[in-house]
Amino acid sequence: MFTGLVEGQATVRGVIPEGAAVRLVLEMPAEFASEARLGDSIALNGCCLTVVAINGGTFDFQAGTETLSKTNLGEFRPGSLVNVERAVAVGARLGGHFVQGHVDGTGQVDLIEQDGEWTTMWFRVPHPLTLQMVQKGSITVDGISLTLVKVEPERFSVALIPHTLSVTTLGQRTVGDTVNIETDILGKYVQKLIGEIGR
Repeated sequence: MFTGLVEGQATVRGVIPEGAAVRLVLEMPAEFASEARLGDSIALNGCCLTVVAINGGTFDFQAGTETLSKTNLGEFRPGSLVNVERAVAVGARLGGHFVQGHVDGTGQVDLIEQDGEWTTMWFRVPHPLTLQMVQKGSITVDGISLTLVKVEPERFSVALIPHTLSVTTLGQRTVGDTVNIETDILGKYVQKLIGEIGR
């Protein structure tokens, strides 16, 4: 379980094919190297993966075909920046919202609007995902917990403060870029319940 409060950015150092899967080698923030252990869960752009090797400041992860097809991890190249967050510890403050690290699908940056220091960013997504969203509800974009501003049938918007843009990869995103989307788990349960009642 995660909170969507990104702890830092890692840099991809290697993308190694392993049959249909890949091994991702990332240079992690310094504080990760001193505390992480083999088998730990770490969210990469909001996708929960397991640490399979640690070599000094670099961590290895394995991503299979399902993960590569449902996320933007397949677009990683050496030099790519990645949002990272360690699994939340029991008893820690929950500053974002409950994030599982199970990406529901991808979206594309649709529009970037500037208003002084504030940035409104629109993302285009498949309609089934917006059915699980509500205005002022929570959404996870590339592992970042954000508040929904507007929700339309096939896109949604969020308002970003300068801090978020400076400490996450959203500050480097441009129109057309692919992002990982995880909708709020509460929306999924409500949608399923309503669907079952309507049968």
